[in-house]
Amino acid sequence: MKKIIIVMLILCVGALGFYAVKSYMENAKYNRKGFASGNGRLEATEISVAAKLAGRLEKVYVEEGALVRKGDKLALMQLNVLEAELAQAKAQKLECEAQLGVKESELTAAQATLKQKQSSFAGAEKRFKRHAELKKQNTISTQEYENAETNYLTSQAELAAAAAGVKQSEAEIEAAKANIKVADAKIARVQADIDDSLLNSPCRGRVQYRVAEPGEVLQSGAGVINLVDMHDVYMTFFLPETLAGKVKIGAAARIVLDALPEVAIPATISYVSSVAQFTPKTVETKEERQKLMFRIKAKIAPELLEKYVDYIKTGLPGEAWVQLDPNAQWPEFLMLKSEREQNVK
Repeated sequence: MKKIIIVMLILCVGALGFYAVKSYMENAKYNRKGFASGNGRLEATEISVAAKLAGRLEKVYVEEGALVRKGDKLALMQLNVLEAELAQAKAQKLECEAQLGVKESELTAAQATLKQKQSSFAGAEKRFKRHAELKKQNTISTQEYENAETNYLTSQAELAAAAAGVKQSEAEIEAAKANIKVADAKIARVQADIDDSLLNSPCRGRVQYRVAEPGEVLQSGAGVINLVDMHDVYMTFFLPETLAGKVKIGAAARIVLDALPEVAIPATISYVSSVAQFTPKTVETKEERQKLMFRIKAKIAPELLEKYVDYIKTGLPGEAWVQLDPNAQWPEFLMLKSEREQNVK
């Protein structure tokens, strides 16, 4: 039993020694002055491409995992109802345009009538004024004067009626033009609905899920395709309060994935939480405040993502390193290829 106990003690001491050496090596690697690191996973902005209008899903053009560019066709909603509405709106516009033509012809006729009445009124006015002068001189009879007066008043009334007819025709033309604008607006609205029925990719991305399949009847706003934006890839990690307070927006960062431990991916700090993301309890002591963790986001440059878009996969675990001191030199295992070559020279 003594031998067994001695052996067990030796094994325990050996295990503790191994753990101490391992911890020391890890701390030597990761506790570097001017830098801080945290574990995380690659994430990307997800976009839900949805149907604008309720209807039946006609086609889905992409499969899950497919890489699509901005503007690529993703899916198509059924168009028969909208195409019928578009045809109806175009027919209504043609009818309004025909009515406008008729009203313009009526206006031309009314304007001609107005000119005729203006001429007649001018002649009747002159005759009436002349007869009025002659009546004062008693050179014409009362009957002749009254006839001239009647013709003058009749011409005046006919002129007013002709002018009113022109104004009415002008108003009807404006109404016809307004009806055409209404028809144009309806055509534009239906055409916009038709255009929106073809669901295009809003960005360079990868299809994560096909949420709906052809033949399904969808409600307005129902998701059809779930995309991952391949130009907005980042790693979220957490740092304690003492380190998070030193992280600047725009600070240089490097991401090392478990799948590619020998490659450091350049990134930039794009977000630092203003409040602690999790904490065990309300704390007041300095020791407990060290447990406050703040969420930080390291974003990979879009141009770099474009270069390696075929290899990017969300969910990959790794570590994010942030440069707290701008003058601190990156450790060798975090250096980029160009930086290593420069050091060699």
